[in-house]
Amino acid sequence: MSLTYIKARITNPANPRKSADLEFLVDSGAEYSVVPTGVLKRLGIKPRTKRTFILADGSTVERKMGHALFRLNGNEGASPLILGQKDDSTLLGVVSLEALGLILDPLKRELRSLPMVLGASPRPDVQHAKNQNVFVPNTVDDDVLTHRKAPQAMAEVVAATTEC
Repeated sequence: MSLTYIKARITNPANPRKSADLEFLVDSGAEYSVVPTGVLKRLGIKPRTKRTFILADGSTVERKMGHALFRLNGNEGASPLILGQKDDSTLLGVVSLEALGLILDPLKRELRSLPMVLGASPRPDVQHAKNQNVFVPNTVDDDVLTHRKAPQAMAEVVAATTEC
């Protein structure tokens, strides 16, 4: 298996003139991005909270967390991040990827646009309005909301959202 590295810019949301370009290991198994504390200090990004994380070996560590703007290939998104310590890798995690509207293709190991579904609902009382980016409710009887019809209804919603 190969590793995927990208270059992205992080910016202090409170002071957009302060930014840094970093090389990140894209880690689809990591929830949050990890950025060295020294870089974040230079940008004026301060820790806001602490969280406990479980490592692969089952041990736990506590890390400080903050927020930054991420920029990559014309995409921008705000995301929480972990203030990395001395031996932590600089990682781009799933939350930041989603904020950027991106996803890691697990087979090709490259970033792709994340399909952005707005207001998709597994409820069968919702119908997609063709050629518009809105969903409109239908009238529906109570029986349609039972579990036995839910898989069929979900398939119909998915089919309707792909027709646009």
